[in-house]
Amino acid sequence: MRIVLLGAPGSGKGTQAKRLKVELRLAHISTGDLLRAAVKAGTPLGLKAKAVMESGQLVSDDIVLGLLEERLADADARPGFILDGYPRNLAQANALDGLLARLGQPLDAVVKLNVPDADIVKRCEIRFEQEHRADDNPDTVRKRLQVYAAQTEPVADFYSQRGLLAEVDGVGAVEAIGDRVLAALRARA
Repeated sequence: MRIVLLGAPGSGKGTQAKRLKVELRLAHISTGDLLRAAVKAGTPLGLKAKAVMESGQLVSDDIVLGLLEERLADADARPGFILDGYPRNLAQANALDGLLARLGQPLDAVVKLNVPDADIVKRCEIRFEQEHRADDNPDTVRKRLQVYAAQTEPVADFYSQRGLLAEVDGVGAVEAIGDRVLAALRARA
């Protein structure tokens, strides 16, 4: 099964992706992890990404897509994968569709975790206090939610029009949310 997890920052995508990885025995692919690993390994794309990041710029979609293509060729990703937090905008969604079509691995499902903004801010405040992650500062979180609404929310509509989107209530106990995600995926299988 090939899955995309969508949701606002702090909605629980990473937590649910980790659970799905174990439950469904799929590769969990986070583009942020891919970038960090490629830079650390000094791969050709990693070196390009490093130069861009060191200049303070955002890594281009082409580099990210190249890293993703390399990762999808790995043995553990061939039976299926979970994309965590990618695509983040319509250009990336179109590029991903093109890549997956070329690879003969179209998406099976897109799961969007719905969590009210106020709950996300509370979750991130707790994480900020515990882990001191700069991106979990409440003011930063509110800005990230605005960017999500403008850029990533339309991706859900993109996949809904293709009949791939399942929306799941992302509020509650981690296990209960996970059960809802699994039920949504099983309904699509």
